[in-house]
Amino acid sequence: MQQPIVGYHQDEYEDWVADLACGHGQHVRHQPPFTNRPWVLTAFGRDQYLGTFLNCKKCEEPDVDPPPTSG
Repeated sequence: MQQPIVGYHQDEYEDWVADLACGHGQHVRHQPPFTNRPWVLTAFGRDQYLGTFLNCKKCEEPDVDPPPTSG
């Protein structure tokens, strides 16, 4: 499901994570030659991509029912 980027934060390894409107996050790493995202390296570059849509894989996962509680 396509979701817009609404912000960014860094994880515990200082990799950039895009904050999506749905509340999920998605890593936006620059790791050439596999992933070429030089825009993520600067605040200016990241700001230019605010509002850009990314595919949120977590939104596409089927809902999992919580385990039953004993009572």
